[in-house]
Amino acid sequence: MIKKFKNLKLKKPRHFKIKDEYKSFYKLFFISLIVIPSFFVLPDTVNLLNKIFTPNKIIINASKQIFDETLIKKKNKKVTDQIEKDFVKKDDAIYSDDIGVYPKDKNVTDPPRLSASTIEEIFNQTKYDLKKVKETKLVNVGNEIPMLPKELKNIASVKKRKELFIKIVLPLIAEENNRIKFDRKKLFVILNKSNNTELEKQWLKTKFKQYSVRNNDLSTLKIRMDEIPVSLAIAQAAKETGWGTSRFAQEGNALFGQWTWSGDGIRPAAVDKNAKHKVARFTVLKASVKAYQRNLNTHPSYGEFRKERAIQRDNDGKLNSLELVKFLDKYAETGIEYTIVLKKIIKQNSLRDYDDVEILPTSLKLKSLI
Repeated sequence: MIKKFKNLKLKKPRHFKIKDEYKSFYKLFFISLIVIPSFFVLPDTVNLLNKIFTPNKIIINASKQIFDETLIKKKNKKVTDQIEKDFVKKDDAIYSDDIGVYPKDKNVTDPPRLSASTIEEIFNQTKYDLKKVKETKLVNVGNEIPMLPKELKNIASVKKRKELFIKIVLPLIAEENNRIKFDRKKLFVILNKSNNTELEKQWLKTKFKQYSVRNNDLSTLKIRMDEIPVSLAIAQAAKETGWGTSRFAQEGNALFGQWTWSGDGIRPAAVDKNAKHKVARFTVLKASVKAYQRNLNTHPSYGEFRKERAIQRDNDGKLNSLELVKFLDKYAETGIEYTIVLKKIIKQNSLRDYDDVEILPTSLKLKSLI
């Protein structure tokens, strides 16, 4: 029996063998129990650590800023639309061929007439000097004088009298040219667009009426809507008023001797009693300049003048007053002799130095327009 037991081999229990086989499995299982939950806890832990160890950040809520910017854009659009409407309303007046019914400035009821010494003092305070204007090519429209001084004819020095006259009329002419330049710029912007807004169409309609253009002819409007050279305008004003000393200029602010048959005017002393025309009277000098510009830009007598101006624009863009003056022989009864006198005035007084003068920008709005 003992031998039998000796020969008997003992086997290892099976559960020990199973443990060895599944040892790696158990390790993986326990590790997973630790790692997997950590993924759920990790974001909160990171956030907590960031709050503890990172400095405080200023968080800006841009929603209000975006809202304000959007609101400002909408307001600006409304303002722009209103400005365009105001331009249309302002220009939407009936312009007759008779200069006497040219719309008057309702805001000007009793313009002040300043003395020559007062005007000179104003110009000195604003440092308004013609030499400086020629150098800088800038003129301040704030130096706008509504009426010519009565003492102008009493200034003994011809040079000083001429200089004062030029100082008075130059800002008026430059400002009117700038207005036309702005309109012309706007016209070309509209023409280059495939579709126009209702305000643009209304603006065009107003300009057709203002420049007496029939059948909405855009080519005619482009030719008529243009500037008059400053040198030419000053020369004509000087010739028509005797450098600001004539009765028509002093009593009626008439710088260019334009006639009227039905409007308010001054009857020339040497005219025939049966003559019905008078020299147009204006409330302020500025209105006379506006009427003069419109006269040359619309009257049939100056069609050749406008054609020559358009040719000069197409060539190099610059206007030559010494060439344009040749086409103003119908402006006065003396005809060609009148144009010769104008050419002499331009040359002798170096008036072409003012042709490229611009308005001095006094605001951001004016800078953008120029």
